[in-house]
Amino acid sequence: MRVKLATALACLAFSAAGALAAPPPSAPPAATVDVSASALTLGRTVADWQLRHMDGQFDYVRTRREGTQNPRGWIQAAFYVGLTAFAERTGDPRYAQAMRAHGVAQGWGLGKRPLHADDHAIAQTWIWLNARDHDPAQIAPVKARFDAILADPPKADLTFIDGTEEQPCQARWCWSDALFMAPPTWTALSAITGDPRYAAYGDREFWATTDYLLDKEYGLYFRDSRFFDRRDDQGRKIFWSRGNGWVYAGIVNILKTLPANHPDRPRYVALFKRMSAKLVTLQKPDGYWPVSLLAPEHSPPETSGAGFFVYGLAWGVNQGLLKDPKYPRSARLGWSALAKAVGPDGKVGWVQQVGYAPDHVEADDTQLYGSGAVLLAASEVSRGRF
Repeated sequence: MRVKLATALACLAFSAAGALAAPPPSAPPAATVDVSASALTLGRTVADWQLRHMDGQFDYVRTRREGTQNPRGWIQAAFYVGLTAFAERTGDPRYAQAMRAHGVAQGWGLGKRPLHADDHAIAQTWIWLNARDHDPAQIAPVKARFDAILADPPKADLTFIDGTEEQPCQARWCWSDALFMAPPTWTALSAITGDPRYAAYGDREFWATTDYLLDKEYGLYFRDSRFFDRRDDQGRKIFWSRGNGWVYAGIVNILKTLPANHPDRPRYVALFKRMSAKLVTLQKPDGYWPVSLLAPEHSPPETSGAGFFVYGLAWGVNQGLLKDPKYPRSARLGWSALAKAVGPDGKVGWVQQVGYAPDHVEADDTQLYGSGAVLLAASEVSRGRF
């Protein structure tokens, strides 16, 4: 049992441990090696800046500051998900301790909305810490929350209703962002507890959402059902960069804790490969992706979507799933773009503010999920030679 648990815990840690390998006899060009090595340095700068600025005021955030202040909400959760991956990569105990202190302060609780995916995301950090600390209190609240859902699963329709702030469909995962927030939490809870019911629920709901929101023509996700028939001023479908970034990174985090013999694992891998193949064709020459993926003209830099895309591409290359040279090339170009958006102090700029569609971005715009996306990217770019 102890061996099985150790295996699950290692899987749960969101990334395989190990130091950066020494160059082989036929070493790649120095510039390629430098990209990987510098990712750790830049990641530390980003993590340290963001941790120094978790003061509760967040006066550096331009919009939706009240959401950023929620210590159990999705905005802070997305940062901590990135920090868990980077903490695992570096082994730096300061980062684990920062997350542990946050968990203790929050009583290991989740957000107030019992069914809402955004209020489940913070549990990904509690589960990661439980893999290290083996303290049942760290996952007791998420188990209680998820057991209640399993006892009475929501049956809401997945249709978004325009003009309604509280969406009935959000009792389930009816918007693309939710596929980062919730399914990896359910799969990880199965990995840590050995109870397959959680992963089974997450799997079923993930594919229900995917069958609903994935555009069959482009292999990209609509943000929600309101975008099925919307078009931009040139008649193109609207696929939001960060919305697809949430899904893409979410698939990676599911695969990190989904058992190798899970019957749906090949289906996730196929979806991941399909999205990867499409995303590299949409990357701009400057390394970023358009905020509206099919509309590259007049698109400013944007780091949250790019961070998630670089994370997924680098992970796929490192895992041997993305073998074509175009994938490490795209990850390298994307990482270079991200690095240019980080100030000398570690503040991540060019982050589109909280929203649900492509929108305006300014150089000084930042948010915690932007830092989280860059940390996810750094955790994987630093593992390979890009």
